[in-house]
Amino acid sequence: MGEQFFLSLQQNIKLFLWMPILCAIFRAIFIGVYHPYETLKGKGHIIRTCFTFGFWWGMDINAYQLLILLMLGTLPFLAFPDYYMMAAIVLNTVLSCIIYAAFAGKMQFYKHFNDTYNYMLHYGKHADKKNLIDIFFNQDKGWWVLAGFIPVAAISYGASTLLSAIPSIPYPHFESNIAAGASAFGFLVIYVVIYYWLHYGGTLNHRNKPEWDVVPTIVKEDIFFAKATIDDLEALKLVRKTPLTAAQMKSDEELVEDVNHLMPCRDWQTLDNPLHAFKRVAKGARIAKPKHIFLIVGESIPQWSMDPLYMNFNICPGLREFVADVHTACVPNFLPAGNVSRPSISSLISGIYDSGMELNEKEIFWNNTLPTALAAQIKRLGYQTIYWYGGNSSSGNFTKYGKAQGFDRIENATEFCGPQAPQTWLGVYDHVFLEEAAKRIVAMEEPTFHFVYTTTNHGPYKLEDKYLDFDARRDLPGVGDDILNRKDGNKGLATYKYCDKAIFDFVDAMKAKFPDSLFIVTGDHSNLFGEFNNTSFLHRDYTMREIRNTVFYMQHPELSQTSLPASIGTHLSIMPTIIETIAPKGFEYYAAVPSAFDEQPDVHVTPYQWITSDMVGDVLGDYGQYQTYTAEPSEYIRPINNHAQDAEYWRSLSAWMMKFYANVQYGRYTWQQ
Repeated sequence: MGEQFFLSLQQNIKLFLWMPILCAIFRAIFIGVYHPYETLKGKGHIIRTCFTFGFWWGMDINAYQLLILLMLGTLPFLAFPDYYMMAAIVLNTVLSCIIYAAFAGKMQFYKHFNDTYNYMLHYGKHADKKNLIDIFFNQDKGWWVLAGFIPVAAISYGASTLLSAIPSIPYPHFESNIAAGASAFGFLVIYVVIYYWLHYGGTLNHRNKPEWDVVPTIVKEDIFFAKATIDDLEALKLVRKTPLTAAQMKSDEELVEDVNHLMPCRDWQTLDNPLHAFKRVAKGARIAKPKHIFLIVGESIPQWSMDPLYMNFNICPGLREFVADVHTACVPNFLPAGNVSRPSISSLISGIYDSGMELNEKEIFWNNTLPTALAAQIKRLGYQTIYWYGGNSSSGNFTKYGKAQGFDRIENATEFCGPQAPQTWLGVYDHVFLEEAAKRIVAMEEPTFHFVYTTTNHGPYKLEDKYLDFDARRDLPGVGDDILNRKDGNKGLATYKYCDKAIFDFVDAMKAKFPDSLFIVTGDHSNLFGEFNNTSFLHRDYTMREIRNTVFYMQHPELSQTSLPASIGTHLSIMPTIIETIAPKGFEYYAAVPSAFDEQPDVHVTPYQWITSDMVGDVLGDYGQYQTYTAEPSEYIRPINNHAQDAEYWRSLSAWMMKFYANVQYGRYTWQQ
């Protein structure tokens, strides 16, 4: 039995090899049938990279065949060794047919939607099944697809038989049963390690597992080959892991009813684009047109670091000096568009809330420019537009998304800083990134809008100590030993101070070169890296303000600290505020919320939080909190309107825009029709 176990494990590995081979064959067929190029000549490098990364990424699913063969082949047939080989080959053939089914479905899906499996698969749950069957058999020649199972099964059976004939390593016989049992266990351990090594894409470190975010740039920047890289079962797995939001599952009638509450006019459905209902007219420039505009989005800049309770801490001296300038205006109570980075950046770029729908990952937003898009509208004022990112913008498809939404150039620090630049797992160290960006910007003569997004102030905080200028006893006056003595716990504060210096050294360099520049500073979201709650310094938990609020500061020589009358706002307020600052009177633009120069609604609502001039809360909570700065516990105000329905209206708008562009792109055919 030990010999049978040892030999069958080897056979499993040999049979498993057919899975990535079959996936590669199907990938080649897909590329050959659907590639949009006149010829594939000269595409050798991108094709090789596509197949190489696709091979390792596909192991996430394909490696399961090792477990299937072990559990359904090796172990059950230890007592029936004569039948093991047939059972294993049949199992291999069955899984091959499953892979073929996924491939055939992908080919049909691409034919209709010019895309591999995506979120629209979820719409099939509510589609007219008879209509789908009719399309499959009468429009897509479904009988030929079904007939394809026969040659696939036959070829897979034959290939599995040939692979099983590869010579095996002879079984090392042992004199004692104890040694034989130990060796069998050792063989199993090696087998499991091989499984995990393959499942994680050629590594035993789960963090390095291949996934969409780390697809090589050369492949990801080519939309077609980016789609070809992912195996079909893996694509289906990702779709399953990303279910539609409740707003995406709503009917047209339900979405229209929701969106009606946001639109300033009732005839918005008759417009060329629904977002044209948000047309606004600039009242006239508040400042002379600056040559350069800098929107700096610092990773994890929290409002709490600027509140009176924490002002004795020396953790963001650059930001405080910037704010103290007589020419800096602010909105004191400010919400991000998302609780994590991507929805915030996606919303800032598009001018509508991402609402957790990952608009940046949707191909329809790689090919259509939203009327509310930040860069696209600023371009109309005579600026070239550049997105400067401390990492690699192909992660999250922000290269394609950013260009579609109006950026002329996408500059990635991972490229222009060179391969030797020190990096965190997100991007190049802030000071290196910003110094290199500054060298390029000072040579620019053309009026330019710069969207600058840093990355280093993000956990895990592993920046080397040589870059950190932080001493808890010096920089945190008034705290107790429980805070002073926690080196690891203060690493986030030290990193925040490092990033603050990098950002405002950059600001100072740009002011020295271009003194008429307009600077806007915000964070992508807040962060609690201070860990002061429930300590000797702060005898309470964090407040909603501390957990959620980020900052909004704007500086120019012609502005003052009283230039912005608004006391509340969100990330969507930034774009109209920039336009109302620099645009000539009569300039038409599109913005879902008013600028900070204009009268504000009583409450601003994002898909996640709501804020008034004196309170803030989560839309999923049943309470609000006053925007207090004291060390005393903050009162929970109940009952209260949590504005959950208003948040749902914003989510419905995002869902409607996805459907609007999908209808345009796919000739008004959707799964629900």
